[in-house]
Amino acid sequence: MNPTTNPTANPATPIGIPHHPVAIIGGGLGGLTLARVLQLNGIHAEVFDLDASPDARTQGGMLDIHEETGQEALRAAQLHDAFLAKVHPGGQAMRILDQQARVRREEGDDGTGGRPEIDRGDLRGLLLDSLAPGTVRWGAKVTGARPIGGGVHEVTLVDGGVFTTGLLIGADGAWSRVRPLLSAATPAYTGISFVELDLMDAEARHPEAARLMGGGMFFALGDGKGFLGHRESDGSLHLYVALRADEEWLSTIDFTDTAAAKTALLAHFADWAPELRQLVIDADGPLTGRPIHALPVVHRWERVPGVTLLGDAAHLMSPFAGEGANLAMKDGADLGLALARYATDTEAALTAYEEALFPRSEATAQESADGLETIFDSRAPQPLLDMFAAFDAERA
Repeated sequence: MNPTTNPTANPATPIGIPHHPVAIIGGGLGGLTLARVLQLNGIHAEVFDLDASPDARTQGGMLDIHEETGQEALRAAQLHDAFLAKVHPGGQAMRILDQQARVRREEGDDGTGGRPEIDRGDLRGLLLDSLAPGTVRWGAKVTGARPIGGGVHEVTLVDGGVFTTGLLIGADGAWSRVRPLLSAATPAYTGISFVELDLMDAEARHPEAARLMGGGMFFALGDGKGFLGHRESDGSLHLYVALRADEEWLSTIDFTDTAAAKTALLAHFADWAPELRQLVIDADGPLTGRPIHALPVVHRWERVPGVTLLGDAAHLMSPFAGEGANLAMKDGADLGLALARYATDTEAALTAYEEALFPRSEATAQESADGLETIFDSRAPQPLLDMFAAFDAERA
């Protein structure tokens, strides 16, 4: 099926139901990259996103965009120069501390690194602004999809709306409603829980925290726990306090009572340096609990006509390889280019895309699983220091 052609004559398509030749479920970085690359190649796609508007929720913290994945995707989207104009100067700096706040490794950012940092919201805005008006349909939460023959799928929305599509792409994240069409796999808890917090206007309001965390990425690790953070482009400090915990642990914390939540969290860091504990004490606004889930490292599916996955829907992994957003964008670019290359044979395009997707995502998922063990080792931060020392030796 040519994705540029509306197959309204397909007998599987019910009369009177709206039909979209290409439907992308999810307006995250991967789905938007795909839509952009398709449009550059003359293929129109509709993006359905559950958010009410582009600004309905915050988009998270800084992302380091890797040369071989995220930046390659941005080149395919013809947005690389615009991306470089928005990167965060100094964002590739890094500090690694132990639980007594002793600096064990420090790196500056001289602007020559291959992983420049950008605010996730800025990157998403760049992609959104590059699309034709009306490409994204906001407030369109998908509740399910089913095949109706000939590679066509019927998609239902939470408001009762229904449409069909000749090419259904699940870019809808960890709890994808499209994934069950291809795979019975579901995300499993990794054993790690995060509590997310922010310190706003750090130089003026939290100068000691700003000095402690530095200008870029920040790790303070020990005994299977840690503080993982970054200085944001708006001058705030974004921090995840992380530890190995039972899956139910976060549900025991009342996050509506910020003071009580801080007390509950700090109980796990009683013997840590006061200046690290102070990051929690001084946090602005509410705290947010985030259990970390992942799909199996090896996650493949048999080719099913008219449907595929990208990003977290295809290969959700823990964040300890730093590749989640990068892979989603790479997936989107690769899929868009494959559909343009095999313009008259959608199934050939999906086959080629998935043949590259599977080994790449498996290698990175294993790297992520290994990174989790490195960061939350009982001897941390030593295993992380050893890893960077090995990288130094390879470059020497």
